[in-house]
Amino acid sequence: MTGTTAASRIVVRPPNWLGDAVMALPALAALRRHFASSHLTIAAVPAVAALFREETEAAPDRVLEWPAGDRAAIALVEGEGFDTAILLPNSFRSAWQMWRARVPARWGVARSGRRWLLTRAVSLPRRTGVRHQSDYYRDLVTTLGISCAPDEAPRIRPRSPSTERARGILDQHQVARGTRLVGLAPGAAYGQAKQWPPDRVAAVAAELVRRHDVTCLVVGASHDRDAALAVDSWLRSHAPDVQPRVINVTGRTSLGALVGLIAEMEAFVSNDSGAMHVAAAIGRPVVAIFGPTDERATHPIGDHVVMTEPVFCRPCLLRDCPIDHRCMKRISVDAVYAAVAARLSSVAAG
Repeated sequence: MTGTTAASRIVVRPPNWLGDAVMALPALAALRRHFASSHLTIAAVPAVAALFREETEAAPDRVLEWPAGDRAAIALVEGEGFDTAILLPNSFRSAWQMWRARVPARWGVARSGRRWLLTRAVSLPRRTGVRHQSDYYRDLVTTLGISCAPDEAPRIRPRSPSTERARGILDQHQVARGTRLVGLAPGAAYGQAKQWPPDRVAAVAAELVRRHDVTCLVVGASHDRDAALAVDSWLRSHAPDVQPRVINVTGRTSLGALVGLIAEMEAFVSNDSGAMHVAAAIGRPVVAIFGPTDERATHPIGDHVVMTEPVFCRPCLLRDCPIDHRCMKRISVDAVYAAVAARLSSVAAG
């Protein structure tokens, strides 16, 4: 068995979802510190890989984009000569690919029937109550015998190319330097039940523009376009005077550019989403709106506002609400606006 300090060429497979990848950063930072003299590669799916090209404590020596097909993934690993693979995903497939690629040491959690594919299969300690997803990844590396700080938060800082791309987008939309920016992320990957009604997002944007002289940027991935278009539609009908100050760039930015844009913002309003975790890791004040998902497991790490309503059916973890979406609809525009306004006032006072 390869020891925890003997590995020289390591490949780490991070989580495949953006929010999970951000929450895994403290665990990845622990791996980087432990294997300080080793060559460490992070092999991530394309939607996540760019995250690790920004400045993070994970500090990989190289970032590879993980192919979708098994044959291409196996060939990629075989050609790199890795001696150790550390798997944060729990899937059978992730272990099988490393086994097929003949990586000598394969470490991960013994789940999904893959124990026989791992040379070091660990079981995580039992915890009472709900475990935050970041603690899950911390437990994984700690169980591998690697020290991981229990209170380290994810941290992301944009590198110069991302800052420049963000500035280019702002210039394209004629946003002057020094303009106060607020980010709005009305979408969510898991399903519509996670989305606060877009008309309410639009109403908050209108109040922020009118009362605080800010410009709002509506951001998200391509799958968030419908929610973003609903924000645009409400503004055209109900607040045409502020619409020029609410700029929709949803689906039109790379992940790097998104990081650069968020770094320019004074506050960020979001559902439970990957963008929410990115904003928190960059250090932007976040107002996070939670409905069917459990904020105890995926809240943004740090000093942020988490808004929920104590209805009987949450957290249900359903993609679509079978009743009246009360967990989201009972969160009012006034409450969200007040939370964002307080954050803006705090930033201005600071």
